[in-house]
Amino acid sequence: MKQYDFDTPIDRRGSDCFKWDAPAKEYGLDDLLPMWVADMDWRSPDFVLDTIRQRLEHPVLGYTMPSDAYWKAVTVWLAKHYDIHTTQENLHFIPGIVAGIAYALLCFTLPGDKILVTTPVYPPFLNVPKACGREVVCSPLKIEDGRFAIDYDVFERDIEGCKVFIMSNPHNPAGTIWGEEVLRKVADICKRHNVLVISDEIHADLTLPGHHHVSYSTVSPSAANHSITFMAPSKTFNIAGLGSSVCYIGDEALRKRFFGWLDGLGVAGGNIFAFTAAEAAFAQGEEWQRQMLEYLNTNVQTLNEYLQSHLPKVKAVLPEASYLAWLDFSAYGIPHQELADRFIHDARVVLNDGTTFGVRDHKGATAEIGKNYECCFRLNLGCPRAMLLDALDRIEKALKC
Repeated sequence: MKQYDFDTPIDRRGSDCFKWDAPAKEYGLDDLLPMWVADMDWRSPDFVLDTIRQRLEHPVLGYTMPSDAYWKAVTVWLAKHYDIHTTQENLHFIPGIVAGIAYALLCFTLPGDKILVTTPVYPPFLNVPKACGREVVCSPLKIEDGRFAIDYDVFERDIEGCKVFIMSNPHNPAGTIWGEEVLRKVADICKRHNVLVISDEIHADLTLPGHHHVSYSTVSPSAANHSITFMAPSKTFNIAGLGSSVCYIGDEALRKRFFGWLDGLGVAGGNIFAFTAAEAAFAQGEEWQRQMLEYLNTNVQTLNEYLQSHLPKVKAVLPEASYLAWLDFSAYGIPHQELADRFIHDARVVLNDGTTFGVRDHKGATAEIGKNYECCFRLNLGCPRAMLLDALDRIEKALKC
């Protein structure tokens, strides 16, 4: 059995890499350690790269289409991992999940319609609806037993009058697995209020050992009838730059409307490598995924042990899925801007600022009221362990300044 290497650092600087090169341009610093954007600093799998090289042996890169082998790889993966037993008819290629969310909003809602999200949440859930002219309604999550949880009373109050609920499943930024009971309750509420659910399950394949992801569409016939599910190999196999995602819809009426709309836009024709890479990932990726998740799980444990030993005042929500951790530094009593400046200019570490993830209380339901996770930051653990420890050492020193 091949042993994959997740320890060797890969120099990504100067490759037009958003994660590494964008901060250097923004801050004018070339020694920043980026622990923010959700891609991994591990080499993309060899079987994916080999498939791309093999395709490049053909001298023509013309218009392409997904092969039967591509659809077989997708359907087998969904059935084996998520109990989604489907055919190609219920699936549609999309060039990315953020784009897919925008497409769904434009297809099923009108300007001014209310779109519900639970905060804190992945920033595009806030930004995309507003860019589409929709009103964002933030339903704050609560902390329960150290994890984010849905307050059903608040959720049902906030969903009134909304047309769509965009759900992060598993949760981003804190990697919470919602579980079947939670999803059933959400489905019941959404059914009562006639709300369409967009379930972003891009981190499902990053479910850590000891946990189990449940796809929203599988918890009840009602959930299947009022939901759109987005998945992708991009996070799991570190191929986000290829723009390869898939949409699953079980309900025929929803499917015909949305897939017809997508076909009208002409977005089904992904690039050659989006199809070839995704097929290789789903068809050959089981062992690589297993080893990667074991390594990632040890990174999570390493973070937890480091915080307990060196930064005990940090309140952390550690991931059950994904390589993202949510860290609350409020106990240090350092104002937000000073904290952010210390991380950049003293620690030279780039984190995702919690203020971009939405509102934390219910002073106002809409995102326009303000964003106030001022002392919270999201940390990316998808990297060699030495890089993670380097970042943590830098953060500790910066907090002692």
